[in-house]
Amino acid sequence: MTDVDIVKHDQGGVNARILARENKADFRRVEAASLKIRAAFASAEGKRMFVRYFSTLQLSVHFISVIARTRIDHADVAKVEAVMREQMDKAAEALNKAIDGAEALFQTHGITSPATYDTVPLVVDVGVLSSFGRRYLELLSKLDQLMPLLQTLEIHEVVTTQAVDIERAGLKRKVRDVANGARSLATRMRRAMNALDAQRANAGAVRGGDADSEVQDGPATPPGGSSIEERGQTNEGGVEPEGSAAEAAAYPIDADEGTTSA
Repeated sequence: MTDVDIVKHDQGGVNARILARENKADFRRVEAASLKIRAAFASAEGKRMFVRYFSTLQLSVHFISVIARTRIDHADVAKVEAVMREQMDKAAEALNKAIDGAEALFQTHGITSPATYDTVPLVVDVGVLSSFGRRYLELLSKLDQLMPLLQTLEIHEVVTTQAVDIERAGLKRKVRDVANGARSLATRMRRAMNALDAQRANAGAVRGGDADSEVQDGPATPPGGSSIEERGQTNEGGVEPEGSAAEAAAYPIDADEGTTSA
């Protein structure tokens, strides 16, 4: 007897809708090399978490580890990186524990196969910029792996729907908080950089007022003796100084919206 498909299945429309709702992350000013890794997400939670938070995490980490390190003490940057690493470790531990617990319940109740998705997986070639990006991609993959296991336990009435919802929401929050935490730390680093710029500008203005009250038409000379041009930037050439609006536009870590992979 010929198999008859009595329902319509997704042909990629779900992924298209997910991608269409998210803003594209701007990586045009990121000059770092990236390791290309193919990632696939089958669950609704895994797809949306990846699209909304992975690029946000990558841009935030790049700002902290690369941009901020050029102007802030390396020891301070290392402390911020340690905070991010600890948060990732805790999220990974929670996901591993949940996966192990679900697999144990499978064995206890004689469940041999997990539920599967009829929607088309979201398959992407991801450019990973740092070890933090690689570890966050692993967190997202673990979350995606866990979702059908929880669904299977709910279908077999091993756990209640309410219990699954609570566990699912808690684990999603842990993964989401890693990206939001990195964005918050990057914002603090930017504020620290802006404060340093303001202090240098004020110090230069005081010295300039004491030495000579005449208005100068030439390029400003920041503390340290090097002009803006000598630092590789110009005021009238279209490139703004570091920590300015141009940099903020290139690394939109203060935005509330989720971002997508470039």
